[in-house]
Amino acid sequence: MTVTTMDQFTVYIHADDPILRAGLATQLRPRSEVRVIDAPDPGRTTVALVVADRVAEPTLRTLRSLQRLGARLVLVVAELDDSDLVAAVEAGVAGVVRRAEASPDKLVQVVRAAAAGDGALPPDLLGRLLSQVGKLQRQVLWPRGLTFGGLAEREIEVLRLVADGLDTAEIATKLSYSQRTIKNILHDITSRLHLRNRSHAVAYALRHGLI
Repeated sequence: MTVTTMDQFTVYIHADDPILRAGLATQLRPRSEVRVIDAPDPGRTTVALVVADRVAEPTLRTLRSLQRLGARLVLVVAELDDSDLVAAVEAGVAGVVRRAEASPDKLVQVVRAAAAGDGALPPDLLGRLLSQVGKLQRQVLWPRGLTFGGLAEREIEVLRLVADGLDTAEIATKLSYSQRTIKNILHDITSRLHLRNRSHAVAYALRHGLI
């Protein structure tokens, strides 16, 4: 992924309707922050703008294909229900703009956020996404002892005690496990999530809001 100057982002626009694509390109080309290219190019495309009526399977395939090229993804969409929103995020979308709100300033704002690795969702869409995530966590993950951070409840409890400063023997006593079990739990966490040590594992859990 390449930024052509300190403040300029290379943008590819994908739209099945050539008129829509031309319209967005016309809005963005005068902006000094953006350089519009005509075809996606690995290593050159900073952000891909994908324009769609709604998130159907062809749109998801396009998003996944562009993500594999290393582009940050922004979706410009006419309609978006809750399941579409979750599917788009799962496909790698970092920013969403409603087509009716796709002014040059708004597009550049979301492109800049996506290029920096940040997400950019309208507040109501963010609320809907969090609601869907919460529902999935309550109905699917929690009953199986899982969380979105990839940690089971028992693993979270061990890391919480590590964060409190307890050593292996103290954690084993508090949780009524053997010391070997505690060591195995910590080893499983660090190995599965590619973490360096138990301090790194605690930092991971904190960053994901698990402890």
